[in-house]
Amino acid sequence: MAYVTKATTKGGRNGRAMLEGGVLALAMGLPKEMGGAGDGHNPEQLFALGWSACFGQAVLALARKHGLDGQAAEVGCNVSIDKDDISFALKAEITLRIPGADKDKVKALLEDAHKICPYSRATRNNVPVTLSVL
Repeated sequence: MAYVTKATTKGGRNGRAMLEGGVLALAMGLPKEMGGAGDGHNPEQLFALGWSACFGQAVLALARKHGLDGQAAEVGCNVSIDKDDISFALKAEITLRIPGADKDKVKALLEDAHKICPYSRATRNNVPVTLSVL
């Protein structure tokens, strides 16, 4: 096992989430769009943060192979949640921008990074993902 972390939440979407050891604790809040006050963080925000950082590391690992500067890369992750036939379901859009870079090279890097990113692998065939070059 390379790494393990543990989080605990009390109170669900309107509670408090904390990492083991108390190094990070966040007030959670149901978004206004879902009937809440919107006065805290929500799981979709945290998922988007984690996925964009993890994807950014995959971009850094593969950029040289594509002749691109991974340090200049900007990764965006939009996560949405909506009702489906069963309950609620997530969708995501991953964007990659490398200023001044050839769009075809950036697209190839984006697709390769999506193959190796642990978040992308974990959600494959379960969460619809759109890949876009900006």
